Amino acid sequence: MVCKEQDRLIQQEGWLTSYQFSVLYSFLQFIQNFVNETFLERWGIQLGVYELTLIWTFIVSSFSLGGFIGALIAGPMSVRFGRKKSMLLNNVFLLSSSLLALLSRTAKSFEMIIISRFLVGINAGISMNVQPMYFGESAPKHLRGAVSLSSAVFTSFGLVLGQVVSLKELLGSEPCWQYLLASNAIPGFIQLLTLPWFPESPRYLLIDCGDKEACLMALQRLRGCEVQREELDEILQEQNETKGECAKQPWELFTDRSVRWQLITVAVLSSAMQLCGNDSIYFYASYVFQEAGISAGQIQYMAIGTGMCEFTACILCNLLIERLGRRLMLMGGYVLMTGWAIVFTVALSLEVLLFYTVVWHLSTLCPFLHTLAGVTGILPTEIFNQTSRPAAYMTAGSLMWLNLFIIGMIFPFLVSGLGQYCFVPFGAVCLLTALYIQMVLPETKGKTLSMITKEFYRLNYRGQVKMDIEGKQAQYQLGEIFHSTAL
Repeated sequence: MVCKEQDRLIQQEGWLTSYQFSVLYSFLQFIQNFVNETFLERWGIQLGVYELTLIWTFIVSSFSLGGFIGALIAGPMSVRFGRKKSMLLNNVFLLSSSLLALLSRTAKSFEMIIISRFLVGINAGISMNVQPMYFGESAPKHLRGAVSLSSAVFTSFGLVLGQVVSLKELLGSEPCWQYLLASNAIPGFIQLLTLPWFPESPRYLLIDCGDKEACLMALQRLRGCEVQREELDEILQEQNETKGECAKQPWELFTDRSVRWQLITVAVLSSAMQLCGNDSIYFYASYVFQEAGISAGQIQYMAIGTGMCEFTACILCNLLIERLGRRLMLMGGYVLMTGWAIVFTVALSLEVLLFYTVVWHLSTLCPFLHTLAGVTGILPTEIFNQTSRPAAYMTAGSLMWLNLFIIGMIFPFLVSGLGQYCFVPFGAVCLLTALYIQMVLPETKGKTLSMITKEFYRLNYRGQVKMDIEGKQAQYQLGEIFHSTAL
């Protein structure tokens, strides 16, 4: 059983990242007023709507750019410092961003807000890559899915927490926006106090560092009991298969035929997670709520209600992941989102029941985005070995943040160009992704890396003479290695 230490880390990392997402949009008007006042005081210029929107776009986009940079440096960090130390060092970016946000109002500098969002984006980019790597390498194979979706559950919890803290009765008022923007330093401090007591990833200790004793101690702390021989054999087998290999760079994966379809799979699913259009529904949410006669003061409580629905649905998905498997959860999620893209297009075209369509979308479909994020986040751990895993996460994370940035830039043009049919391209992406999963992705639930590699081998070397994988494994006697290493 995964011990409580790993559970607490899942809570901290999950809700910290999502908390950063949800607090920004609660004080849009306050930030724009602050920018306008700064320009007026510095240069005597009153900004128009276009100029304010442009600066706000820079503030929002700096987060995605920072996430892209964070994803690029997450791989080298996790190899150089290890998974746990990387998460500790990552708090430097978080605390620096909080300090800049806190002082921005006193310094009368909106530029500090942009830099703050860039730094917190780097923090999120690193966290969203190193965190699932750590969880996947630490969890036993029969609980990898549940552990990965536990992260998604607390990501959803972070969104709700951010919505609650952003209420006008708390920190969502004009005098307090800088404190709200800097409040994500609190979980950072909590992590700095607790994370040093957590064990390092057992696979990193054995395969990367060659420290067998530390690996065994980490496993005992994580499991809270004696380590099963089968689990040790699996890690030792992976060590034997990667013996003498160094950590690979992303460009080396592109030329390695043995991981070609694994890399394509990670690239497709990481991109589809942002190109599915789920985030774009928020473009319409506030407008639809207002048109339905809900006052501006009540919309924030509607957001909390839909957030609670997301949180509850994520818990349900967490309970089902080890029963249904990754493949079915991913494919079912994209099929469902394809259907919702059609429903939403019809609702926009006919303007019938649009309010209820948005509410049901936010409360039933958005949880699948967190589910897809959790399952997609664990895939590089399950389908890549220890030497390729950091580079795979760099590739997946970079594509995710790059596509998030692209969607943020082009969606307004899709709305103006396609009108009520703006969700048709997103529906097409979801449908094609579901078909790809059906045709390519094998089920990884409860399987070892060796078993999953065999299934991908048929795709990577289709039509060629079969490699003697069984012969290669025959050179590695599990029982003998187990005894001779004194583990």
